[in-house]
Amino acid sequence: MANAIMLQGTGSDVGKTVLVAGLCRAAKNRGLKVRPFKPQNMSNNAAVADIPGDTAGEGEIGRGQWLQALACGVRPTVYMNPVLLKPQSDVGSQVVVQGKVFGEARARDYQAMKAKLMDAVLDSWAKVGEGADLVIVEGAGSPAEINLRSRDIANMGFATRANVPVILVGDIDRGGVIASVAGTHLILPEEDRRMIAGYLINKFRGDVSLFDDGIKAIEKFTGWRCFGVVPWLKAAGRLPSEDSVVLERLASGEKRALKVAVPMLARIANFDDLDPLKAEPQVEVVFVPPGKRLPENAGLVVIPGSKSTIGDLIKFRENGWDRDLAAHRKRGGHVVGICGGYQMLGRMVRDPEGIEGSVREAEGLGLLDIETVMEPEKTVRNSSAQSVQFGLPLEGYEIHLGRTTGPDTARPSTILNGAEDGAVSADGKVIGTYLHGLFSADAFRAAYLGSLGVKGGGIDYRAAVEKALDEVAAELERHLDCDAIFGLAR
Repeated sequence: MANAIMLQGTGSDVGKTVLVAGLCRAAKNRGLKVRPFKPQNMSNNAAVADIPGDTAGEGEIGRGQWLQALACGVRPTVYMNPVLLKPQSDVGSQVVVQGKVFGEARARDYQAMKAKLMDAVLDSWAKVGEGADLVIVEGAGSPAEINLRSRDIANMGFATRANVPVILVGDIDRGGVIASVAGTHLILPEEDRRMIAGYLINKFRGDVSLFDDGIKAIEKFTGWRCFGVVPWLKAAGRLPSEDSVVLERLASGEKRALKVAVPMLARIANFDDLDPLKAEPQVEVVFVPPGKRLPENAGLVVIPGSKSTIGDLIKFRENGWDRDLAAHRKRGGHVVGICGGYQMLGRMVRDPEGIEGSVREAEGLGLLDIETVMEPEKTVRNSSAQSVQFGLPLEGYEIHLGRTTGPDTARPSTILNGAEDGAVSADGKVIGTYLHGLFSADAFRAAYLGSLGVKGGGIDYRAAVEKALDEVAAELERHLDCDAIFGLAR
């Protein structure tokens, strides 16, 4: 097995994903063969990854592990995130194991399922470490959830089984970081507490020396060493985000030439499809929360992917967004629907087998003359594609259920792996596609924005992500004792 270290958090959304990505890039820059690993992830922002040795070839992992693999300079595999939970209701999730759909489970049922899933986690762990010098592991949530400890596979349950030393991450930006670190120490059982080699503080704003007394206090309470205090990483904002929690903090930026409105669906998926547009200097992307109207001055509305198309379609109407969208179209506005958003744009979505839940059909938004029928077989693949409108190459992937047919598919929006995909309205202003990553292709993005009267392009989006990873790694080298952190690995 390769040497390994693990980052666990005092809570969710403390910045573990970015820190692991940054440390992976820092280790790569030091010449190490490094790999990421997250035993269990919960996210509807999924990515396509290789299944080594499988003729099917590809499966799903969390978007965070895809980013971390990019930081390592390696192709992602399903073993980097063996258990992925994709929430599709308030009480249940789809369970993906080593890239493939394993089943659905309510929260209580999933707890009982974990014992079997640990075998898949440990099998994947052995495979990820093959040929690597270092594996950097990301925990999930917090190890302080001791009510769930007996069946844990994501934090200390994994760390103790795999004998991986842990660094605890505290988020000072949310407040109470001293109590969260000291409190974690207090309530952990001794077996778990022994696994923690120290901690680091993340998201510090201002003069770091002001926290010197905080470090002394934490040491007094815990005896743990501090590996450093990480400032607020501006470059992290240019990296794809995995957790939809981040959407709750997004605010409208400065006014620009084109406003793009994105309704925040309850089961929004793969919302990082919008990141390339956010990077454009002339584009303002506004995520619209439930209860708020779609802005009247938006030139483009993008309906993103969804893990529960029918459920989100019903909520779409409850929010009154269907009326806002109809008014947007009357004003001559443009609409793009991606994956689940594409399905919503049609006349009807049917689910005869109840794959998504108990509601078997829902009337669509009626902006495209198409109909979608949900089918059990899921399409998961990286795709070579081309824009029909501009004849330009596209890049991206597909993760979807359902087959879409209808008259408007005679005007496809894209060619995916040699086959026609998507649909376009007669006036060309409504576009639907199953291709995630549509806006990542720089030439297409520039051409599409140009068709809306906005200057785009001049940005190499992929290069910008690589540059942001390098900047995060440089900041971590500057503010953390990376020699000591990498020296912990065993």
